[in-house]
Amino acid sequence: MSDPTDRLDVESIKRLLDLQPLVDEGGWWSQVWYDERSSAIHYLLTPDDFSALHRLPGPEVYHHYLGAPVELVTLDDDSGLQRRILGPDLAAGQRPALVVDGGHWQGSRTTGAWSLVGTTMAPRFEVEDFELGDRAALTDRFPEAAELIDKLTRS
Repeated sequence: MSDPTDRLDVESIKRLLDLQPLVDEGGWWSQVWYDERSSAIHYLLTPDDFSALHRLPGPEVYHHYLGAPVELVTLDDDSGLQRRILGPDLAAGQRPALVVDGGHWQGSRTTGAWSLVGTTMAPRFEVEDFELGDRAALTDRFPEAAELIDKLTRS
């Protein structure tokens, strides 16, 4: 049996899932579900882009679907810097689903040619709740993560 990802590339994934650029945060996305209680999206990362550090008030559950593992970085005053890998290789410490707690700064990037993930939120995502991270402010607050902050912020 052949691997279905052998027939996929970034452009075909964008087309098949009707992905659009995610302004400010980066990456490519499409809405899968949105109701009064919850929301879910498909999200594609490529090597020339990343999910910029941002935070949301509620928890966000990440799910790995296809492609390379994703490095998920979180920053928080209590737990500091955490680097986790979202992916299929359980023996290597990767996990197919990870949760980012509300209020934590989060950013991510693919470790390969592309990564297709999904995220689910309950309560649902509201655009006015999205806060994009500022490089200087985050570096002042988390100096031990300065190198990662530089890589996962746009300004």
